Amino acid sequence: MERMNRLTALLEQEKIVFPADLSEKLLQFEEKLLETNKVMNLTAITEPEEMMKKHYWDSIYPLSKGIFPENATVVDVGCGAGFPSLPLKLAAPHLEMTLLDSLQKRLNFIDGVIANLKLNKICTLHARAEDAGRNPKLRGHFDIAVSRAVAELSKLCEYCLPLVKKGGALIAYKGATADEELERAEKAIRILGGQTEQVFHYTLPGEEDKRAIIVIRKTGDTPKQYPRQPKQIKDKPL
Repeated sequence: MERMNRLTALLEQEKIVFPADLSEKLLQFEEKLLETNKVMNLTAITEPEEMMKKHYWDSIYPLSKGIFPENATVVDVGCGAGFPSLPLKLAAPHLEMTLLDSLQKRLNFIDGVIANLKLNKICTLHARAEDAGRNPKLRGHFDIAVSRAVAELSKLCEYCLPLVKKGGALIAYKGATADEELERAEKAIRILGGQTEQVFHYTLPGEEDKRAIIVIRKTGDTPKQYPRQPKQIKDKPL
C-alpha cells in the first residue's frame, strides 16, 4: 500500500479530490489486470511503481486542470485495458463513461472489472471508432472524448471529434512529440470542426518522461463525410 499512499499524496498535491476508496479499488483492478495479462496481452507495464505512475497517476492527472465538467458523458476511444478511463472513473465517479474498443476480448475483461467493482454509469461498446462516429445515436453525443496511445493526433481527431457534441472537447494524452503532432494536425482539427484550446505539458512524478494533455474544443459541426473509411484515414491523414 506504500505506493498507493504516495499516489494519493501526489494527487492531493495537484488539488484533485477523489473518493476514500480510490486506492482499494485501483488495487482490485490491478489484481484482475495482472492476472488476465498472463493469458491476454493487455499491458507491457507491470512493475508496481511504473503502474502507479504511468497508468494511475497519468490517467487521473488531467482532473487537476478543471477540463472535465460535472457529470460529463465521456467516451474513451480505443480504451485497451481501460486507460485512462477506469482510473478516471474511480477518481471521479460522477463521470458517465463509455469505453469503446474494436476488440471484444478486451471489453470482456473490462466488463469483469466493472462488475467486480460494482461501478455505475459506465459501459463498454464494441465498435471501431470510425463506425461509431457515423452512428446517428453516437455522433455528436459525448461531452468529452479521451484517448491515450491510439494514433497520431491528426488521425485521432478524425476518430474522436465526430463523437463529440458542439461545445465539448477531445482530451488527448500525448508524449514527448505532442507539439510536433499538434502542428501537423492543425488542418485536420479545423476541417473536423475543432479548435486547439490548451496544451498542458508535464512530467511523471520523479521522472523526466515528457507528457502533454492536448485539449481540442469542438466549435462547429463535423462535415458529414467524416470519419472516412479506415484505409483512407491511415493512408491520407487530413
